[in-house]
Amino acid sequence: MTAQNLSPGVRITAGKGAPPRRILSIWCARLAIDRWRLAEACPEPGRRGCARGEGADAEPLALITETAHGPRINAANDAGMAAGARKGMMLADARTLCPSLKVAPSDPAGDLDALEKLALWAQRWGPWSALDPPDGVIVDVTAVAHLFGGEAKLLADAQALFELRGITARLAIAPTAGAAWALAHYGPPRSILSPGDDMEARLSDLPVAALRLDDDVITILRRLGLKRLGELGTVGRDAIMRRFRNRRSPAANPLIRMDQLLGRVPEPLLPVVAEHDPLVQRRLMEPIRHRDLLDKVLADLAADMARELEGQGKGARRLELGLWRVDGEVVVRRLELAAATRDAGHICRLFSEKLEGIDAGFGIETVRLRASWAEPLALVQGDIEAAAEDHGTSLAAFIDRLSTRLGPRAVQRPVPFGSHIPERAQRWQPPLAPPPAEQEELRFHTRPLKLLDRAEPIAVLYATPDGYPQRFRWRGEVHEVVRVEGPERIAPEWWRERSTVRLRDYYRIEDSKGCRYWIYRHGLIGDGRGGPPDWYLQGMCA
Repeated sequence: MTAQNLSPGVRITAGKGAPPRRILSIWCARLAIDRWRLAEACPEPGRRGCARGEGADAEPLALITETAHGPRINAANDAGMAAGARKGMMLADARTLCPSLKVAPSDPAGDLDALEKLALWAQRWGPWSALDPPDGVIVDVTAVAHLFGGEAKLLADAQALFELRGITARLAIAPTAGAAWALAHYGPPRSILSPGDDMEARLSDLPVAALRLDDDVITILRRLGLKRLGELGTVGRDAIMRRFRNRRSPAANPLIRMDQLLGRVPEPLLPVVAEHDPLVQRRLMEPIRHRDLLDKVLADLAADMARELEGQGKGARRLELGLWRVDGEVVVRRLELAAATRDAGHICRLFSEKLEGIDAGFGIETVRLRASWAEPLALVQGDIEAAAEDHGTSLAAFIDRLSTRLGPRAVQRPVPFGSHIPERAQRWQPPLAPPPAEQEELRFHTRPLKLLDRAEPIAVLYATPDGYPQRFRWRGEVHEVVRVEGPERIAPEWWRERSTVRLRDYYRIEDSKGCRYWIYRHGLIGDGRGGPPDWYLQGMCA
């Protein structure tokens, strides 16, 4: 099961006659430390107190992230913070204050995955939830508090369940996500801001950091003497707007954040929903070691997966086959398809090449097949007589077999790209990938049929300063030029090149043997961007 953000976001607005909006903000202030304590500090889950990792904070601990300047602290437990360790501090500085500080690597990806799972789990209190990275969750609890006996009991229930899971959390309920976030981070524990309360008065004593602003913006406000939310009202909006008029991001503009906090403007949120990946498996009564038995199990799993995908109206684009051996080792083989499919025979043929030379050890006892990427695939009426002549998926099947045998990057196709520079005028992409977004059509002069992978330097005899080429040497052979067409001048792409890059003059030439070439002069004499121009051969013409 995975969490997925939905777009477009849900705007926190209440329609006419609708109940007042109520938003629950959950702040997992020590998410990284709590995860480490639960996963590492308690290797024996059955031991008393281990469910919450009790006693894991006895020694100073910091979770670190490697940076270009050395390890930097990402989180610290209570003992570590009491010893002087702070988030963002270099480990060397923290070790100066606390030589006994223990360290462990941080896991931002794992923290985000845990936060997604918490967002799904938190939907027990409301119809939808949203992520509030890096350590928060937003839940819509509009018109559901009566199911728990009121908002106070809803907060008490949520607090008790988080404590049972061993996660430190602060909670608050308010009419807007901004107000709930501010109270959860800087208000009293389990704060509730009722719809009839004066929001400005209730929130006026909170620090300006409660507006979810960037650190540099908070620093500017503090230098201006604005340390509390109530103090922002003493300064005219025009003055603040002039100071931050060039900042479009909400996190960089105090006025936008203040309007969101007070509900004057809507704030879009992206809810998360659970996605259940199609999965089938076989737990074998006896471990198997022979390939023919494994092929039979795979055929059964492929048929089950086809039925599962058909029931969901989907086709698999990525499949993962897991083989659990008796000794505890897990062998995983992955397969990525060019087009969505639920053809069991095709899946078996592709995996048959992936299973060559697999080591079964003392035997395989569990086989699992999972579609980690699936796309909608419409149901079609089958035609038995025309099945052998069906060309609808023959190209995709052919590409899948080539990709499986040669590698995922071996099969690609060129697509045009909007650039006048010849070597940038096309790009490579997967063969059945959708075409790139429409670009402005570029009209070129006739291009050669064959371009070299890299333009090769040549020595050219020509009339200076910008005359036609008369003779050139390429790969040790001298060619006499009998016909010339050009030049076609191509300027460098100023938005991505340095100012010292020189322009090109392209010529289509023919030598005395009738061979035709595409060459260019790199630069002009006296252009101020280098010495004499260089000549290159880039392609052969028909």
